Amino acid sequence: MHRAFCWLLAAFLALAAPAYAAEMDARLEPLVRGLGAGSYADTEKALAKLAETGDPAAVPVIEALQAGDLHVRKPDGAVVVAKRSGNGYALTDPVTGAPIGEADRNAVEKIKVNNALRRSMSAALGALTLMSPNAGTRWQAAEAVFKSRDANALDALNAALAKETDEGVKRAMTQARASVLLGSSAPDDDKLAAIEVLKDRGDQDALALLNGAASGGSDAVKAAAEKAVAAVENRLALWGAAQNLWYGLSLGSVLLLAAIGLAVTFGVMGVINMAHGEMVMIGAYATFLVQEAFRAWAPGLFDLSILVALPVAFLVSGAVGVVIERSVIRWLYGRPLETLLATWGLSLALQQAVRSLFGPTNREVGAPSWMSGAFQVGGLTITYGRLWIVVFAFLVFAALLVALRKTWFGLSIRAVTQNRNMASAMGIRTARVDALTFGLGSGIAGLAGVALSQIDNVSPNLGQGYIIDSFMVVVFGGVGNLWGTLVGALALGSVNKFLEPYAGAVLGKILVLIFIILFIQRRPRGLFALKGRAVEA
Repeated sequence: MHRAFCWLLAAFLALAAPAYAAEMDARLEPLVRGLGAGSYADTEKALAKLAETGDPAAVPVIEALQAGDLHVRKPDGAVVVAKRSGNGYALTDPVTGAPIGEADRNAVEKIKVNNALRRSMSAALGALTLMSPNAGTRWQAAEAVFKSRDANALDALNAALAKETDEGVKRAMTQARASVLLGSSAPDDDKLAAIEVLKDRGDQDALALLNGAASGGSDAVKAAAEKAVAAVENRLALWGAAQNLWYGLSLGSVLLLAAIGLAVTFGVMGVINMAHGEMVMIGAYATFLVQEAFRAWAPGLFDLSILVALPVAFLVSGAVGVVIERSVIRWLYGRPLETLLATWGLSLALQQAVRSLFGPTNREVGAPSWMSGAFQVGGLTITYGRLWIVVFAFLVFAALLVALRKTWFGLSIRAVTQNRNMASAMGIRTARVDALTFGLGSGIAGLAGVALSQIDNVSPNLGQGYIIDSFMVVVFGGVGNLWGTLVGALALGSVNKFLEPYAGAVLGKILVLIFIILFIQRRPRGLFALKGRAVEA
């Protein structure tokens, strides 16, 4: 019995649906024809009536008008969607989307719109989508009404608000209603309630509306709006400081990645490696080559390319570092000036080699889907790419700290650093430790290149933008101290980002450099100076 009822209901709906659709199409047809009546005012009136129907079938009509595809067919005055096809136009019905033939260029005339109509179209689309079954669509519609502040959408907004069950969408609709009421001739009680809603929203859009209310209206509305403006400005200032702190943490993590390898080669080995930035560049180009391989042979696995690029960049940059140490650096230990000049020459040679292989222009390195987009935390905007780079920087730092303190290799590095002759007498092959240590620092720089490829241009000059900052971080934090490198990177990154809004990027860097010079005058060994035999050596 139950199955038979379901079959009957399905049959009834199948028979009734075409008739209902035909009735709705017939109801919309004269309203759609009115869009091509002639004057802007007539078009706006027809648009308002079309929006009042609440019929979702009107959405593609308004979207076609918004896109400039809605035309009037001259012979019969019908409104059609016309798109270029050869020497003429292909015509479709704006309501059903069914093809209705072709027409010459002279047989149709485009329906013109002005700025007032564009605002009305945005408001009409917002009102029509307020009843959408999709919560995301309803939220976007409420935001559209909030920005347009169209009083014509108020009735549709009230109706949608009464039926809304999703809390997030309901809040957006309430805010949209408040924005409309605040700009209308509504009673003061409604405007005062709207001011409280907008104060709770507390973003720049709400602030603009509240500033408008504070400059007009009754004394009560002005006073409430001024009080709300002060509260929103204070909140925005706090969120602005939090955003700058996040930017500083983000920049600090980038500096940490770029400097932590230098902390090994310069801080532990005492080698002034001016080619360190080129190790970063090599890591970025390794990432580019890995992604090109994925694009060519496994495009469906592109999201994994960045994970494959990490060990590849580490090994390639590390291998280049070992070759440099064995061929050049090993002959220059204890001669810092010659080391500086030799590695500077190497940096120029590596840059030119990359230019010859890949060209001087920037190379495209894509971001995987899990590193794309952003999310909100209150008034704070956090991008997934930067978040993953921060996490990655701290993981690399922790891994290096464990490697240097808890492994045989780390013990060997510390032994050779503190007393090379004694370490050699104990059977440690100091030459091999030197090569592997330099390779480790270069490999970590390659990992920095993988991260930087996601936020900066991959070009032969990539590393040059970070080498000076890396040296500043290492010297400021304390030569040879990894914890000092961490604190120095985060501190300098935060100071830079807090200075930029007031002093600009260039002057901000100059001020930071002056501060470090003065600081080193007072504490030549940095924030965290090494103690014991390592210093005496």
